[in-house]
Amino acid sequence: MDKLTNIKIKPIIPVFRPQRIRQWRFIVPLTSRVKAGQFSFGEILRTFVIITIVGTILLMLPISSQQGQSMGFVDALFTATSGVTTTGLTVVDTGSFLSLFGQIVLLLLIQIGGLGYMVLIVSIVYALREKPSMGASLAMRESAAGVPAASSQGFVWTVILTTFIFEASGAVILGAFWTQEFPVGKAIYFGIFHSISAFCTAGFGLFSDSFSSYQVNPIVNIVLPILSIVGGIGFFVIYDLLNQLGQAARRVRSQLSVHTKLAISTSLILMLVGTAVIFVFDTRFMPGSPGLQLVGASFQSISAATTTGFNTINIGAMSGVSLLIMILLMFVGSSPGSTGGGIKTTTFALMLSTTSAVLKEKPYINVFDRRISQEQVKKAFVIGLISVLVVCFGVLIFTIVEDFPLLSSLFEVTSAFGTVGLSTGITPSLSALGKVTLSVIMLIGRVGPLTVGLGLFGRPKSGKPVIRNAEAQIFIG
Repeated sequence: MDKLTNIKIKPIIPVFRPQRIRQWRFIVPLTSRVKAGQFSFGEILRTFVIITIVGTILLMLPISSQQGQSMGFVDALFTATSGVTTTGLTVVDTGSFLSLFGQIVLLLLIQIGGLGYMVLIVSIVYALREKPSMGASLAMRESAAGVPAASSQGFVWTVILTTFIFEASGAVILGAFWTQEFPVGKAIYFGIFHSISAFCTAGFGLFSDSFSSYQVNPIVNIVLPILSIVGGIGFFVIYDLLNQLGQAARRVRSQLSVHTKLAISTSLILMLVGTAVIFVFDTRFMPGSPGLQLVGASFQSISAATTTGFNTINIGAMSGVSLLIMILLMFVGSSPGSTGGGIKTTTFALMLSTTSAVLKEKPYINVFDRRISQEQVKKAFVIGLISVLVVCFGVLIFTIVEDFPLLSSLFEVTSAFGTVGLSTGITPSLSALGKVTLSVIMLIGRVGPLTVGLGLFGRPKSGKPVIRNAEAQIFIG
């Protein structure tokens, strides 16, 4: 009996200890760089490139295809970039070409790209009961819509929990729905895959026609848009809304931030405008009553505005008016700090507010009775200008190397930049140079044109004197 009492029984479920994570070799250099403040905007860009390269290598393995044949380098690069940037553009049919291994690799790329690399790394640092440096916190703030440094830990856990709750809920509902059509195991897997794809606004689907066969299905038309809206509205907005609920529960008076109000109002207006245009000009693709047609129009508008990329109607057969309004929705995209792309709703709103203030000769730009700093206005216009140049450059390349109508090329390039994934059907027919061009544009769109610019050119060195030259007058307009 005494011998039995000296035996140490190991628990079946291992207890979480931060020391165990520290033993993982690949974690040590990452967390040490974050704590040392060596993470920068260039580091974010380089890391996305490294993740894309790793994904490309994995997708090139014969085990990643159902036929056991290696995918070509360009196609694998395009698919990996589309996954990590949560775009959803495909040159192969995801459900029939990729094996289970390849689909899981793609799903991991989507999840990493959707949450954002800095959020994942900083969450690991917090899990180790460490504290990230100020430089890492600033880099994360830029990639997560400027959450206050004092609230960064609470924000990170809010992101993780929100992602888990919504993705798990969507997986349960969709999985239960698909048990009516598929075996239980396949239905559960389909629910998990499409829930993650929708929340991360990736738009990858395992059906060859996306969701055209579910055009009037209420489950698909409700669950997927909700996941897309939550993923595309921005984690800071979710954090702010939850904080307001907590304040209201404690009966403390507080208001939503201007950022939250602007992001929600702009997103709502864009979605309603897109729904109205598609409903008026493309009802011929939507069977059923006007109510069902309105649901179909709203699904497509939300898919474009949140940069998700699912479709229930044939995009290539839509009217020119609808395609143009969808190009605008894709270019503006989702809100900052979300899983989506585009120039972002608040950037677009600031550009409109500034234009209105200039035309009305107002000295300041005011939004919801708050004055906007000139620094933010300059950033908004820089992002807008760089984004227009990137899209124009992509269309120019397409005009030279591809043989597609101009509107189709503009739609494809804008979809890549906004990391949307919608296509008029020309993606599989792209040349190698066209695929590489879209891969670069997808990466720029996901990381952000301003982050890419700062990563490539860097910031001025501290201590360097700032020269203030004499003013000159330039005639404009």
